Amino acid sequence: MSARSFAFFDLDHTLLPFDTQALFCNFVLRREPWRVLLHALFVPVALARACGLASTATAKRAFLSYLRGMPRERLAKYAHEFAEVCVPKWAYPDLRAEVLRHKHQGRTLVLNTASPDFYAHEIARTLGFDHCIATRFEIGDPFPGMPRLVTGNNKHEAKIVAMEADVPGVADMNEKERANCWSYSDSAADLPLLEYAGFAVLVHPSKSLAAIGNQRDWTILHPARPYRTKLGDMFRVVLQMFGLHPE
Repeated sequence: MSARSFAFFDLDHTLLPFDTQALFCNFVLRREPWRVLLHALFVPVALARACGLASTATAKRAFLSYLRGMPRERLAKYAHEFAEVCVPKWAYPDLRAEVLRHKHQGRTLVLNTASPDFYAHEIARTLGFDHCIATRFEIGDPFPGMPRLVTGNNKHEAKIVAMEADVPGVADMNEKERANCWSYSDSAADLPLLEYAGFAVLVHPSKSLAAIGNQRDWTILHPARPYRTKLGDMFRVVLQMFGLHPE
């Protein structure tokens, strides 16, 4: 493929059927169960977020309180093991096949996610991506109670800004080259990412997003997942937050 071409993938509920923040929490708590007690630091922020008194970014920072005091070296070890052990088990086979297809067709693979960078980059490496854009945290050594965001939450238009700044060749593409790119996501929050490429693929979209996809002739995928409903997904999140979910 002579012209530049990219394939952009969201992560949570797109490549995997879960929120990887909860899944990584599950992975850590199964090794250090006592850390579930640190969720007490997150509860007040979660309640404030539910009442509209705290931002999504603040809630994301507070959720990571369960990692408080962890040495940087141990966190890196867990992130590597999580990507090697859990991600291949839970990743949708259909989406992994799409990743391989684009790789074989010569496209540059970009994982573009709102998930924390300290494990997202390990996931990108495991799944064979060329680049990873993720929410960047100042994690320190040891891990702080409320890690600071470096550049803000990587969602909505922020994904495009970060991608154009950090992935060589993206910002320089012409209209013809972008028409030969692909984007994958499950979420309406990723409409900027989906609209950025010539081909968009939706994974288990909501009814409203599916309606947009049908109007624009986007591909819609429904790979098999380990729950049937949104309630089933939420139940899995609860189990993961307490370290009770299978790896």
